[in-house]
Amino acid sequence: MADLSNDFLGIRSPNPYWLASAPPTDKEYNVVRAFRAGWGGVVWKTLGEDPPVVNVSSRYGAVSYNGTRVAGLNNIELITDRPLDVNLREIKQVKRDWPDRAVIVSLMVPCEEASWKAILPLVEDTGADGIELNFGCPHGMSERGMGSAVGQVPEYVEMVARWCKQFTRMPVIVKLTPNITNILGPARAARRGGADAVSLINTIQSIVSIDLDVMAPTPTVDGLGTHGGYCGPAVKPIALRMVGQIARDPECRGMAISAIGGVSTWRDAAEFMALGATNVQVCTAAMTHGFKIVEDMSSGLANWMDGKGYADTRAFQGLAVPNFVEWQDLNINFKSVANIDQDACIQCGKCYIACEDTSHQSIFALRTPEGGRRYEINEEECVGCNLCMHVCPVDNCITMQTVDTGRPYLNWQHHPNNPMREPA
Repeated sequence: MADLSNDFLGIRSPNPYWLASAPPTDKEYNVVRAFRAGWGGVVWKTLGEDPPVVNVSSRYGAVSYNGTRVAGLNNIELITDRPLDVNLREIKQVKRDWPDRAVIVSLMVPCEEASWKAILPLVEDTGADGIELNFGCPHGMSERGMGSAVGQVPEYVEMVARWCKQFTRMPVIVKLTPNITNILGPARAARRGGADAVSLINTIQSIVSIDLDVMAPTPTVDGLGTHGGYCGPAVKPIALRMVGQIARDPECRGMAISAIGGVSTWRDAAEFMALGATNVQVCTAAMTHGFKIVEDMSSGLANWMDGKGYADTRAFQGLAVPNFVEWQDLNINFKSVANIDQDACIQCGKCYIACEDTSHQSIFALRTPEGGRRYEINEEECVGCNLCMHVCPVDNCITMQTVDTGRPYLNWQHHPNNPMREPA
């Protein structure tokens, strides 16, 4: 069976699944239950200075779509509201009791050298394996000059990372905010500051809905609402893009990546690792399905790896990175066309409607001798856009077939219509 053991910056864990810094990792009780269920590690919910923050009620809003509950989750919860000494004592006990699991401590204090210098020895004394600098929280804390207010300024990211590397022996992971135009700015700054790794993404600023009776954003707090942090399956595409950008960036090469954002299944984890991540962190899936989902995530990943012949996760880590390119590097002469499996087709017509109304009018709607319907692809007109495949309700009924054009590879950089083309 495939080996799922994970080595992240020398921090060993039995599998690549860590719980992200969030309510599931806010106390010893939760973390112990998670480890008993099989999680490889946790990032303890973000600690701050005393006195603790004060949270509100209620805290969560959700987006459900097409029968899927909690496709996206919005939260307005802040960092831990438990006393610092209580958290530190519990972290120390958990690490003593579970020495084979990764225990990382998330931190957020004011952007002042003295504040970081004061808290780091306290965390180091717990025996924790590393720290994660929370530069991502987009609500509540950012208005206080912390969280994403730091993560959006590369100079601050570099400065704080350097302080932490100076004042602790523990590995330093910088958690990046997605609420920025270019993720490479803070990622490169973390590298310049000496950070050992980055984790991403944190949550995305959002309002998930408006309560039309109260006329306020949800979740509402005594008739009022605010923007929160968006996470869950809906953010995975954004997270994949940002992880891939860092993994392929020459200035970030060699820096470890812990991927976060919509990881709900083993396949999600495999995709992030193929795009350069060493491990993954999970939050929303655990909150909505419970800690035991790690069993399916672990067995599913191991079974897939066995089928592919991958002995461990290092065998496929980063394999997709060279194939993640800019648009102008794509082969303009490549062509694919849709193909409809007539035996699987249920004649619903969704492919025809989508193509006829909004795409390229490449599907014929025909009548059969029996009075039924039949849909066929006009291969001459089909541009291979894939829309019909995506709207078809039957899996694998419509597939894309490669067509040999007889033309060599040609990208936009060398295309004759490009006024800025490079010499071939």
